[in-house]
Amino acid sequence: MPANVRRLAPLLLLLGSPLFSPLISFAAVNANKFVDPNDGAYKMPPPELQAIVDAPRGPLFKLGPQRKTALLETMPGLPGIAEVAQPELKLAGLRINPRTHAASQFDFGNGLSVIDIATGTTRIVDGMPATPRIAETLWSPDEQWVAFSQWTDTGVELWLLDVKKAHARRLMADKLNAVTSAGFEWSAGSDQLLVHLLPLHQKPVPNVPILPAGPHTLETKGGKITQNRTYPDMLKTPTDAAILDWELQSQLGFVTTKGELHRVGPVMTLTKALPSPDGKLILTTQIRRPYSTFLPIDRFAQLIELWDRQGKKLKTVAERPMRERLPTGSDAVQTGPRDFAWRTDKPATLYWLEAQAGGDPEMHVRVHDLMMQQAAPFDAPPQKLMELAWRFSSVQWANHGLALVTESWWKTRDTRTWRLRPGAVESKPELLFSRKTEDQYANQGNPVVELNQFGLTALKLSPDEKAIYLAGLGASPEGERPFLDRYDVTTKQSVRLFRSQAPYYEQVVGILNDKATTIVTSRESSEERPNYLVRDLANNEPVRALTNFAHPLPQLKGIRKQQLRYTRSDGVELNATLYLPPGYDPRRDGSRPMLMWAYPREYKTADAAGQVTGSAYKYNRIAYTSPMVMLARGYTVLDGLSMPIIGEGKKEPNDTYVEQLKMDAEAAVDEVVRLGVADRNRIAIGGHSYGAFMTANLLAHTRLFRAGIARSGAYNRTLTPFGFQSEDRNYWQAEKVYQDMSPFNFANQIKDPLLLIHGEQDNNTGTFPLQSERMYQALQGLGGISRLVMLPNESHGYRARESIMQMLWEQDRWLDMYVKNAKPDVGGREDSSR
Repeated sequence: MPANVRRLAPLLLLLGSPLFSPLISFAAVNANKFVDPNDGAYKMPPPELQAIVDAPRGPLFKLGPQRKTALLETMPGLPGIAEVAQPELKLAGLRINPRTHAASQFDFGNGLSVIDIATGTTRIVDGMPATPRIAETLWSPDEQWVAFSQWTDTGVELWLLDVKKAHARRLMADKLNAVTSAGFEWSAGSDQLLVHLLPLHQKPVPNVPILPAGPHTLETKGGKITQNRTYPDMLKTPTDAAILDWELQSQLGFVTTKGELHRVGPVMTLTKALPSPDGKLILTTQIRRPYSTFLPIDRFAQLIELWDRQGKKLKTVAERPMRERLPTGSDAVQTGPRDFAWRTDKPATLYWLEAQAGGDPEMHVRVHDLMMQQAAPFDAPPQKLMELAWRFSSVQWANHGLALVTESWWKTRDTRTWRLRPGAVESKPELLFSRKTEDQYANQGNPVVELNQFGLTALKLSPDEKAIYLAGLGASPEGERPFLDRYDVTTKQSVRLFRSQAPYYEQVVGILNDKATTIVTSRESSEERPNYLVRDLANNEPVRALTNFAHPLPQLKGIRKQQLRYTRSDGVELNATLYLPPGYDPRRDGSRPMLMWAYPREYKTADAAGQVTGSAYKYNRIAYTSPMVMLARGYTVLDGLSMPIIGEGKKEPNDTYVEQLKMDAEAAVDEVVRLGVADRNRIAIGGHSYGAFMTANLLAHTRLFRAGIARSGAYNRTLTPFGFQSEDRNYWQAEKVYQDMSPFNFANQIKDPLLLIHGEQDNNTGTFPLQSERMYQALQGLGGISRLVMLPNESHGYRARESIMQMLWEQDRWLDMYVKNAKPDVGGREDSSR
């Protein structure tokens, strides 16, 4: 062996270990595909696009539970690639920062302020860490404190903000375990927090062996058909499992607002811990071996136990087996008890669900779920709260006489909400609301909640306790108009208290008094970014501003927005939002090159597919990931265009996916050409994730577009054989559908340039980086025009400033090369309906 090879041998062995295998893969990809010497460094887009990326971000606004104070959290610019490229463990569907014992995170706050709602006075919080990196914030129920987690290079610290003094301090020296939760929550009021702590004397992390001990094997011994999708980041080796155990090891404790810490109980492989409303009990969930190599952690076997606050185990609540073989269908669940939680209106009452008929949605039975409860000290038999004909969705508690239980059924897109009297289990539930989940015009809104005597969320009731409050987006044929209603649960009648009025888009953020006559709203218009204000509904007084955030991109004021409504060839109504760059007049300036951006959605009815979404009065928020960035380069943009795929009755939407997609696109192109805002020969199509899949399909089956931009997509559905998106049939049940929907199978028909962008560490189910690599390989081999950009250290969405700048450089360059100055093809383009 040559001397230079001998010197590299230890490094090559290290790189061959599981933790470093992505580096080998990345090197191979670079060696085989990225041969252009000019592509080695990150690129910067034109200045007008850089300005959008670096524009000031608005602060986060969080109203306090007593509605007297609000918290403002300032947000810095995007993280750099050096931060995003930090070491990361990928275990059982989790992504973990090994230095901090926390779930990977790259977006942090860097400052706090408090606003007095009565006066509007803002105070900047002092005593903050030298370098604030705020991950989570949590108001105390009495609104005197805000607990927040501060990331450091050695772990996650717990800090406390004294609201009255506007002063922050570190609460304790012990570090939090924040792998599966924030690592802290208030318990039984505002004097103490339950915390997940790192063990005091934890052994070193298990070593990753340099040399393999043997092969990695998988074996199945048969069983029923199951529906497991293609999950990323699964465990691969026994060492992976050992490291997962090590990262999850936590000890619970209670810490007071004075910083007095008391550890309780043993060290556990903990994924969840919920204190009872009275603070006397803790419901814990641990994972149990053996672990799966093809399922995420939330489907591992679980041990659910009850402990007291002194650390004594009181009861094993359930031992749930691994959810390995579920029945098929989106409504399929595991048989047996599941989803244990505390009733928020009782001191210590557990509730849970029990699936009937084996959890199989294909079984035609009267009851599919039972809702059960049992109160401390848990020596009486459990009570049946409710029988559900569909699958349980959610519950909101108020008191012994009122709870709202929502059930739904995916196959039919049905949902309904019942009034339950949990203190009188013999009483029958009363139906309050029923609609199709896709029918947003019929959406009654969401119940408004507040903190109750236990400091937990409960339904906000009117002073006479006869009514609840509902807040919603108010979808309508004229666009969204957010509202606030008072709804009498006895008469089932609503009274409208507030509705957003043009030219603003205004949403209710909180109710300030018992009668809901004073509210806090977030108000915006097409030219004004969202700001918060107080509105007096009883006296109709002028609104009082709480914030006055300036427009972050004044150079882009003057964007014109228009909601379009048009019809595809089979009569289905469609809609989209048209954006025109500042100063552009189509009558004076003629048509422009256009970028269309979309995301297909499945529907069971044409009426629901044709409903209008969005609002003409919403702020023209130009996010760096949105197509609207190209307005700064003079393009017109059609965003959010309807791409419905409809399957009415017993028909499945995807059975005619390609045909419907073509009709959707043709209708959109015809409409913008008719309006004179787009040149038919200079239109590009783009999308992210399922929108990227759509983009490749449109280029494969039409010649409507001069170019396509596909980000983080999947193109070969045989690689997602047990369902994707809303498709719950497997490949062998619907082989023709899978094949027809896969643009990879029709790569030979793609005649227009396709830009493929993908994060190298994509962790979204189904959109493995391999999808883009193989699509590019097909186009390259077939002589097509394509470019593949793999962004190092990026996931399904891109985070680093350098990556975002590169993405915009790529998109701008692609459109400039193939769309902006495109000329009509001599003899015309091929039939667009191939």
